[in-house]
Amino acid sequence: MPIFDTHAHYDDEAFDADRTAVLEHQKQNGVEFILNCCASLESLTRVPQLAHEQDFMYFAAGLHPENLEGADDSALQRIASLLQDPKCLAVGEIGLDYYWNASPKEVQIEWFRRQTVLAKQHGLPIVVHDREAHGDTVAVLRELRPRGVLHAFSGSAEMAKEVLAMGMYLGIGGAFTFKNNKKAPEVLAVTPLERMLLETDCPYLSPVPLRGKRNESRNILHVAELIAAHKSVGLQEVLDVTAQNARNLFGF
Repeated sequence: MPIFDTHAHYDDEAFDADRTAVLEHQKQNGVEFILNCCASLESLTRVPQLAHEQDFMYFAAGLHPENLEGADDSALQRIASLLQDPKCLAVGEIGLDYYWNASPKEVQIEWFRRQTVLAKQHGLPIVVHDREAHGDTVAVLRELRPRGVLHAFSGSAEMAKEVLAMGMYLGIGGAFTFKNNKKAPEVLAVTPLERMLLETDCPYLSPVPLRGKRNESRNILHVAELIAAHKSVGLQEVLDVTAQNARNLFGF
């Protein structure tokens, strides 16, 4: 069963003690593809290095809205240079975060737009972070019309319909298994399997029954089982279709 994890952070310090062993364990348990996403200026060095050490790992280059302090034109140029790397498949993780609000909203929107424009110039999709910023996120997507995925989708079914109509994919991960996620069944109902990507956001957002523990790519099976039940299809079909979705979007 092919497991494709389209959003991970294996450069995170949570893996410092056993990163090599954990990644080998993923290989041995059916994980065939991992997209490791940059988030900070420092990660623009660590993440590409890690991707080149692992034959089944690729990366996305970008600055997360929580990590925009110190970002300037040279940072954008650095991201642009990474987009030439054959292992770089997307610009990300980029977007808006009004929960932590680590930077002023206008700064976040500016960097979301600049990085999205950069992705379009290079013919690459974007990996979008949207936390409590649904309206402004949709506004930027509506304006710029990029290809990409809304990572850890947390919007309503109505928002899902709108971004799906734009041609975007939805990233489905551990949060969809949480009992307090009342939107999840409605979002799954309006989202075709052909527009879903499976993801972990590891080491974060472990699915039930592993909530609270360090997440790993192989745990995607719990998410896939949930989708299979909602869509009344087999687990194999969920894994096969979402794997093909990843190939279609990221072009590898």
